[in-house]
Amino acid sequence: MTLKDIIAKLDLQVLAGAGNLDQAVSGGYVADLLSCVMTGAQPGHLWFTLQTHLNIVAVASLLGVAAIVVTESAPVPPETIQKAEQEGVVLLSCAEPTFEAIVKLVRAGF
Repeated sequence: MTLKDIIAKLDLQVLAGAGNLDQAVSGGYVADLLSCVMTGAQPGHLWFTLQTHLNIVAVASLLGVAAIVVTESAPVPPETIQKAEQEGVVLLSCAEPTFEAIVKLVRAGF
């Protein structure tokens, strides 16, 4: 499944990285602690989090995740969006709580 497919199925908002939505997603990871993400997330994964500070972009870029999905419509600071755009990191926003978003994704066939 590609990011475009997932964005459509979960009704996600693209905050940054709109030019990188054709990539395939190979899995997912859920965590808010950056140290956990750095040891558990893999290249090509979706990273679901409530974190919105600038450091999420650095971690996502370092790991090569397919996208960061910020859940619960958590407000993302403009500097985080700008940095994601500069780094080519796809940054998405989701209205649902993390658990509900993942259930929806699984029901959509992921």
